[in-house]
Amino acid sequence: MRFNAYYFYWTVLLFITEVYIAVFVKDDFVRPYMGDFLVVILIYTFIRAFFKYPMLNTAIGVLLFSFLVEILQYFNIVEVLGLGSSQLARTVIGTTFVWEDFIAYSLGIATVLGAESFIGPYMEKWRRLSRES
Repeated sequence: MRFNAYYFYWTVLLFITEVYIAVFVKDDFVRPYMGDFLVVILIYTFIRAFFKYPMLNTAIGVLLFSFLVEILQYFNIVEVLGLGSSQLARTVIGTTFVWEDFIAYSLGIATVLGAESFIGPYMEKWRRLSRES
């Protein structure tokens, strides 16, 4: 276990964005699709902020987790767990199974992998330089 301020910064920023979307955005695109796109990035950055797991393993794990949650929505997991009256549970877990969410999750993880591949070498160079100072 370790703490990475870079990933924690992104976790906080994405969390604030997700809360804003959940509370203030009532449309047919940003809330359902961008929210799902961003939530996998949020989960990824949260894990990377506190654990030193490999990038690809973390990305695949987050993608599989998001797929599992979506499948559980199909089986009305919120109701099965007796949390149907909890607005927080309904918002966090979700209540509606939508096939398109699998695309949003996949695009979110693809974005993570692309960003990590592009930014990663620069971050490593910055880390080396900061250790030398």
